[in-house]
Amino acid sequence: MKMTGAEILIRCLQEEKVEYMFGYPGGAVLHIYDELFKQDQIKHILVRHEQAAVHAADGYSRSSQKVGVALVTSGPGATNAVTGIATAYMDSVPIVVISGQVPTPAIGLDAFQEVDMVGITRPCVKHNFLVKDVRDLADTMKKAFHIAKTGRPGPVVVDIPKDVTAQQCEFEYPQTVQMRSYNPVVKGHLGQIKKAVQLLAEAKRPIIYVGGGAILSDASEKLTRLAHHLGYPVTNTLMGLGAFPATDRQNLGMLGMHGTVEANMAMHYADVVLAVGARFDDRVIGNPANFAEEPRKIIHIDIDPSSISKRVKVDVPIVGNVPDVLDEMLKLIEGSRPNAAQTADWWARIEEWRGKNCLGYKQNGELIMPQYVVQKLYEVTRGDAIVTSDVGQHQMWAAQYYPFDKPRRWLNSGGLGTMGVGLPYAMGAAFANPGATVACVTGEASIQMCIQELSTAKQFRLPIKIINLNNRYLGMVRQWQEMFYGSRYSESYMDSLPDFVKLAESYGHVGMRIERPEDVEPALKKAFTEHKNDLVFMDFMTNREANVFPMVAAGKGLTDMILAEDL
Repeated sequence: MKMTGAEILIRCLQEEKVEYMFGYPGGAVLHIYDELFKQDQIKHILVRHEQAAVHAADGYSRSSQKVGVALVTSGPGATNAVTGIATAYMDSVPIVVISGQVPTPAIGLDAFQEVDMVGITRPCVKHNFLVKDVRDLADTMKKAFHIAKTGRPGPVVVDIPKDVTAQQCEFEYPQTVQMRSYNPVVKGHLGQIKKAVQLLAEAKRPIIYVGGGAILSDASEKLTRLAHHLGYPVTNTLMGLGAFPATDRQNLGMLGMHGTVEANMAMHYADVVLAVGARFDDRVIGNPANFAEEPRKIIHIDIDPSSISKRVKVDVPIVGNVPDVLDEMLKLIEGSRPNAAQTADWWARIEEWRGKNCLGYKQNGELIMPQYVVQKLYEVTRGDAIVTSDVGQHQMWAAQYYPFDKPRRWLNSGGLGTMGVGLPYAMGAAFANPGATVACVTGEASIQMCIQELSTAKQFRLPIKIINLNNRYLGMVRQWQEMFYGSRYSESYMDSLPDFVKLAESYGHVGMRIERPEDVEPALKKAFTEHKNDLVFMDFMTNREANVFPMVAAGKGLTDMILAEDL
């Protein structure tokens, strides 16, 4: 029995057990939407902008162990999706984006709504395909999902011309994938693992440095076992929060530009660094020359060989899937117990750094401190929420003051730093985790970049709680302008904000405006109890001049931190 390309595409998605697809229809994908209409296995989520479709698919993937799927039309539909694709690419998130294309005879002739989607996305995808023959469609879809979720995960784009979705052929979905040019290494080299274990056993000032790769590969349980067995301090990147419990005494908190004193100092002065699924990026280690000043041995576990020794020279590279490598390490070390006396002096130094209480702040007077709102959010949700954020000061405060004890509870754009992701991420997380508490921590600038998705949230009755830390500024831009540009606030002031309460209500949601510190906790409690099944937009009027500390200025080293007490 022959099927059209559109039917084949839907059957492929069903074979891949796709539950939700986020998208927006248009001329080039109408055959596909017609086939979607005829089935009920895949639920389509109609967003209000294609960028949000990809962000929602991304958030769906980050908060689950599944591949997110988005469907957009050709031309502006495809270009609107590019920011979402680049966001997923920078954070290694597995998504498949299906884009419509003009009919194959019209490609290259500047047809209506034509763009070269393969060319445009080439720098920001793991791989992309242009399907010119319906007989290649099933194989291509199988490869797309395989590439997206194996090795170092990432976005895959499948561009499908409209005539291909109308053509017919026999359908058979491949059960296996064979790609000669793509065979990611899974098992780490045993000799290198033995070297790593030996270095860890001899370390006097060790640190375990954990990135997003530990979460993406579902290595949290094995990582926690390893850290507890060794008794060594652990620090997480922004993307690695939740891989090791934040409330565990061994956790030094986040490191990097806005990391804690204890994490940054321990990273700088360690004699052995075990890097797990992290990439030593510029926001984490600061100036590489400063980082290289202290002699140390670095062990780096990563599935992507190109990430190893890219920015920092590594002594023991281990290419492999993080859980598999940790498995081998655990087998080698679990028969022996490290000597706690060996690291006693190191822990004493760490406790001195920890004693600085670098995240301390004062909530007094009539102004709401944004840190206080995040801490109260943690208390009210008992640390059990999925928290999404946009990008800026509020993102850093959420990372600093909401301790994540479990993986896949913290969704934010770490690599690309994309404003506007918070609400679509929350939507994706709500679909992936029905019944879960989902909170979006945002700012009055970021939330407006995808605020139209309040309409999608209403249509699908998503009970997301939006915590808007409203300081009437582009907060992080203002902070940099204050500290490095002589307080010349060039275009960082939000001059004409909407009434967010009325705006939320106009979409059919609950709106609250909170202006006094004593009202913060009651408002949060009311949102999560009385309005448990509603989307609640809480507009917190916060201290306009609050800054994020600690802070490492651009071009400085990890030890050159600016603390609140220094100003």
